[in-house]
Amino acid sequence: MNQITEPQPKEDEAEPQTATETEARHEATGRNIDAIFGVKLDVRVVLGRAKLPISEILNLSKGSVIELDRKVGDPVDIMVNDRMVARGDLVKVRGGMIGVALREIVKDFVTD
Repeated sequence: MNQITEPQPKEDEAEPQTATETEARHEATGRNIDAIFGVKLDVRVVLGRAKLPISEILNLSKGSVIELDRKVGDPVDIMVNDRMVARGDLVKVRGGMIGVALREIVKDFVTD
């Protein structure tokens, strides 16, 4: 006589019962990402770019204007560790400071 049993979850698919068990399981499998949340990354906002010969750079002084490859109102690029992850608009925030309001997240910044 065949006995019907419910399929048992694999060991790595079993649901832990407590938060402590979950934490221990994640640490054991190397999937605990909490350790990286405090890692600081270099975030830059790029207003535009320009290429200048060294002779022009040496002639720069206070009040010089460098023409960029963007127009007023164009979005700025948000770079994380030298990789563009988003575009946004410059905005004025409290105390006369400026910030960036995100307009678009670049979908292909994550590589496989």
